[in-house]
Amino acid sequence: MLAFTEDPAVPAFELPVWAHGTIELMALTVIGVELHLKLKWIGWSTILKHKRTMIKGITLLIMVLEAVVVLCRQSSHFRVTRALRPIFLVDTRHCGGVRRFIRQILQSLPPIIDMLGLLMFFVATYSLLGYYLFSEHIDNGHFQTISDSFVSMFVLLTTANFPDVMMPSYAKSKWYALFFILYIITVLYVLMNLMLAVVYETFTRIEREKCRALLLHRRRAARHAFRLLVSRRAPRHVRLRHFAGLMRHYAPHYSGLDVYLMFKQLNHSDTGGLSSSEFANLYEVFALRWCPQQSRAPWYSASALEPLGRAAAAAVRWPYFEYLIYALIIGNGISMVLRVCEAAGDLQDSARLLCASWDTWLFLTLFLLEAGLRIMAMGLAAYLESGWNVFDLSVTLLALMGAVLLSIAPKLFIVVIFRPLRLMRLYKLKKRYRDVFGTLVLLSPLMSSAGCVMLVMYYFFAIVGMELFATYDLRNCCVNTTVEDFYKFSLNSSTPLGYYYLNNFENIVTSGVTLFELTVVNNWFILMNAYATVAGQFSRMYFMVFYLFTMVVLTIVVASVLEAFRFRIQYKRSTTKRDEEKLLHEEVHTNWEEAQRLGASGDLAEELRPYLPPGVDVTFIGSRPRTKEVLQRRMYQSDIQKWLAEEDENEGMPPSTTLTSSEDPLSPPLIHQPETESNSQLQTGYQL
Repeated sequence: MLAFTEDPAVPAFELPVWAHGTIELMALTVIGVELHLKLKWIGWSTILKHKRTMIKGITLLIMVLEAVVVLCRQSSHFRVTRALRPIFLVDTRHCGGVRRFIRQILQSLPPIIDMLGLLMFFVATYSLLGYYLFSEHIDNGHFQTISDSFVSMFVLLTTANFPDVMMPSYAKSKWYALFFILYIITVLYVLMNLMLAVVYETFTRIEREKCRALLLHRRRAARHAFRLLVSRRAPRHVRLRHFAGLMRHYAPHYSGLDVYLMFKQLNHSDTGGLSSSEFANLYEVFALRWCPQQSRAPWYSASALEPLGRAAAAAVRWPYFEYLIYALIIGNGISMVLRVCEAAGDLQDSARLLCASWDTWLFLTLFLLEAGLRIMAMGLAAYLESGWNVFDLSVTLLALMGAVLLSIAPKLFIVVIFRPLRLMRLYKLKKRYRDVFGTLVLLSPLMSSAGCVMLVMYYFFAIVGMELFATYDLRNCCVNTTVEDFYKFSLNSSTPLGYYYLNNFENIVTSGVTLFELTVVNNWFILMNAYATVAGQFSRMYFMVFYLFTMVVLTIVVASVLEAFRFRIQYKRSTTKRDEEKLLHEEVHTNWEEAQRLGASGDLAEELRPYLPPGVDVTFIGSRPRTKEVLQRRMYQSDIQKWLAEEDENEGMPPSTTLTSSEDPLSPPLIHQPETESNSQLQTGYQL
């Protein structure tokens, strides 16, 4: 956020040098303390092996020195290192998904670099040919020099200057069109799509390998924990009290009932303890959330609201209830179309007719009645478990709020967007749309990580752009150039083309808007040529590198979308509703006597007593969240068996001295201390 206050600052947030310099030093001090504590934990010598911590430490040192220099001089200098500030954000525990996405980018770079090399070869070859073909065409200024020719062909790769770059030569001979047609077919429709295919194959392979590495790492971790937890009395089994001690340290938020039910779910033998093979499935039960089976009865059972609940449940289960709701949604859409077509005096009257008329209140009342019936029949918690129910209730409440606001403030036109949103429920009728929305749900964590990566990349290039170009004024900057008309400025009059001078790097906000326009690549070469005119030809490198970075990130995003959609389609084809129900739910049958036989005593027994009455068998239902990791275990079932078999074959090999988390290879390594006579005696009866 300091970029808003530092020179060049956003006018509303500008601070004096001493103020933002002091804030920066305070923030760096906090980060330094955190880094010091981390290094005390993982060991100072580990910093050379832990790359992320080493980069963070070097960046911190440079920024502290620069902040001190700024405070001493009371003025900023060329500080391109400010672009590295997101390193501190990405290194936090809340940005694990962002780090994983960055790691996927780095792992996908080798094939991308290979394809970029091939792509640049064709761009350079066609640039050379274009120079010799068109450099003598005086009215075609795109090929006057070798560098002009390369820049023109690079821009043509994005199609931003087509057909402008072709037309002067095309006017001389129609045959010259073949040069440009063959170039676009080769680099855009063949090589660019081939790059997407290569990245998709790499991304799919990385996803499978990531699943395998995480599975095997967890299995090795469980085997290692098993050796630490067994006792001398039972060297082949982990008892309940040892398991409960492990859970108190690993996941202290779990209740005693959760711990006992996880133990019972893993324990399929009659030995009273967990064998090595049973304990290996430890990570599968961590995600289970337990509730007694009787609580799965209707929420209104044995309450004063039972008659209303039964009536609401009967209404919701009516075979034509869903058809009635869809009819109301269609009626709402027809009503909106009629209101749009209806003549109105001005925008305020038109907006009020669309979103605050009597029919709006009628349909909103009916939609709220529908939500009330569903909540009464299912209970609020069960109602909110459905994404479609959450969507319906949210858009209905937003439309209600919009109608109220529009009645109070008629000029608040933005609220007209809320009423049409309910029509999206109609897309649920078609399976293809359900697959699309389901893919979006699976992709939501990845898309949020990709969005954060794009913001980090924008911040980096915005800081660099401000340091390089903030001092240049683009008004009337490009006289006698091909982009002169786009930067003509006059205080008395202006043209639509003349507003391009607003695309600049005067502060962090306008820099972000400018970079987004460059991302869209429509007319991006106009901005590049303007800065090449005022700042020098080498400034083109900034814009070309930004385009390549954006292309790499967006290509990986497209590959992830394709992989997620393919995964969902294959999962739907291979899994029935019954199979999915078995995958996401587990049943455990137990009683108080069994809990005592397994060793429940002390505080654990006191926690279990309210849920396990003596002499009564109780059934608990465990539910897993429907995450991609859970679904992958179903999709890769045959591969998982093969991976585990290979791991069992290699089990006799000496263990590695360092176990590194496959989920985050930059995490601190878990050092396996060499076994000595002293600690081997401790390991046998060791309890966490």
